[in-house]
Formats: sequence, C-alpha cells, structure tokens
Amino acid sequence: MANIKETFLNPIFKGNPISVLVLGICSSLAVTVQLKGACVMGLSVIIVTGLSSLICSLLRNTIPNRIRIIVQLVVVAMMVILVDQVLKAYAYSVSKTLSVYIGLIITNCIVMGRIEAFALGNKPFASLMDGLGNGLGYAMILVIVAFFRELLGSGTLFGFQIIPESFYELGYMNNGLMILPPMALILLGCVIWVQRAIQKDLQEK
Repeated sequence: MANIKETFLNPIFKGNPISVLVLGICSSLAVTVQLKGACVMGLSVIIVTGLSSLICSLLRNTIPNRIRIIVQLVVVAMMVILVDQVLKAYAYSVSKTLSVYIGLIITNCIVMGRIEAFALGNKPFASLMDGLGNGLGYAMILVIVAFFRELLGSGTLFGFQIIPESFYELGYMNNGLMILPPMALILLGCVIWVQRAIQKDLQEK
C-alpha cells in the first residue's frame, strides 16, 4: 500500500511532470488563459492518462513488442475521442474553446511516457494510480498558472468578477500581458523556481 501511495503522490509533488520533468508544457501556453478551460483540460488528461495506463497494463502480456507503440496510440486515441465526445455533448462551449487541444492529448508525452515507462511493466492498479497521479500533477500546474493569468489579466475567476469595480474606479487596471502566451511560460518558470526553493533536492548541483 505504501508503494501505491508513493506511486500516486510522487508525480504530484516530487516528480511533477511539468515542473520537475518539464514535459507537456505546450498546453500551458494554450489553455491557461481561463481557469475553467485549464480545469477541463486537466480533468481530461487525468482521465485519459489513468484509463490508458490501466488498459495498456491489462494488455501488457499480450501486446507484441514490435507493435506496442501502435497499440498505445490506439488506446490513447480511443480515450481522447471518448472524452472529446462527452465534452461536446455536455460542455460544448468549453469544448469549442479548447478546440484542437483536447485532440492533441494523443501526442502528449506525459500520457505516452507513463505507459511506456510504467504501465507496460507494472500491475493494473499501480498503473492506474501512476496515471492518475501524473494527470493530477499536470492539472495542478495548469490550474495554478491559469488562476494568476485570469485573475490578474481579466479580474475574473471562472468568468465571475473577483476584483471589485471600486478598484477600477481608483485607477486599477488589468494586466494585459497576463493573457499573452509568453506570460504562461514566465509564470511556469516562477512555479518551478518556488518548488525548487522549497524542495532543495531538486536543485542542480
């Protein structure tokens, strides 16, 4: 149980796929302008990574080594299509906002990387926990970046006005730079810096 717990928690903090391994950072540019989009994208990756790892682990002893990448892509694509169709059915506006980025989860190196590095060599439940942990670690960083970008760039969270109108009457202005793609990387750099300042073992010697 301790190993399962570590498998789940390690990708969230010590081995975060974005802030530690620097994987999957492209979507931090595209989907973190609004917190709602970041949450939906994060949840989508959690579902896809968890279920794909589970399925590939269940099939690990039956997949010929020479076609394992193809099988992995088929499994991931199936999960992504399922998530995309659910979003179009129940959250069409969000699906339209995220556009092609949901589909690009198929090529997300976090999803394929965890299947190749972990799921194909471990039991199904451990693989599920690893996939969910990595997806949650990814989602957490997206939410942190989106929180500051939307709050400081638009004065809102989830589309609701947070900064009072009285602030604007006193001269406060939204920071337009926050909604530009480069600010996502700058904020991500700040997150990485803070994490390394707290976790000294992550600092390069």
